[in-house]
Amino acid sequence: MKIEIVTIFPGFFSGPLDFGITRRAREAGLVEISIHDLREFTRDKHRTVDDRPFGGGEGMVLKPEPIFECIEKLNIAPREERAPAKQSVILLSAQGRRFSQSVATELAGLEQIALICGRYEGVDERVSMHLADRELSIGDYVLSGGEMGAAVIVEAVTRLIPGAVGNEASTRQESFTAHPELVGDGPSSTCVSGGLLDYPHFTRPADFRGMDVPEVLIQGNHEEIRRWRRRTALEKTLRNRPDLLDRTLLSKEDEKVVAEIMDHQH
Repeated sequence: MKIEIVTIFPGFFSGPLDFGITRRAREAGLVEISIHDLREFTRDKHRTVDDRPFGGGEGMVLKPEPIFECIEKLNIAPREERAPAKQSVILLSAQGRRFSQSVATELAGLEQIALICGRYEGVDERVSMHLADRELSIGDYVLSGGEMGAAVIVEAVTRLIPGAVGNEASTRQESFTAHPELVGDGPSSTCVSGGLLDYPHFTRPADFRGMDVPEVLIQGNHEEIRRWRRRTALEKTLRNRPDLLDRTLLSKEDEKVVAEIMDHQH
């Protein structure tokens, strides 16, 4: 897989791309990540990448010329000819669709993606209308540019590429990954998130400063462990991200547990 990052701050990525799974995937040849300095595609002596918008307004907007020329030199087909199952040009924007695990899974199946890091007060709208095939945002807040978002997307996508993570089942059955029951033989006693937040984890020592590991995890009854993990995942999701329940496939047992938790809370 090829990932192209278009930015005016190429040095930013010397850190995020050189550690962990992303570094190992690059070294193994599973992903090729290239950084493209947008200023290299300017034509004036000042290497200008931004300008004031027509109609007035505060701030500067990234110009279309260098962005179009950069993408066109990356062997990416024009938008109207682009095969959606192979390539995607993504504009990182606060106005974009919220990035999610399902979007990461979709992108991980492509051959090449280009991430355009927005900056300043925005990007000339013609980039969105005629060059990028999607806009993405990593959250409902505003950053100074798209570099942070691009780093997040690269990490999330890279770890889903086959071979990037040692235990591939873990990437299919963790938080925000929907319906693990459709994967293989279904969720195991250790992988049961199914779109919920993950269940709590405990390690040795079993008694740390008077804080004990739940007894059910020590007794070795796998069915009881499974039930405990599912219940605590539901409890944590209700507490921190109740919105996830609206798009998670719950069993009859899950619905009963949720009802019990909610009754207890009231």
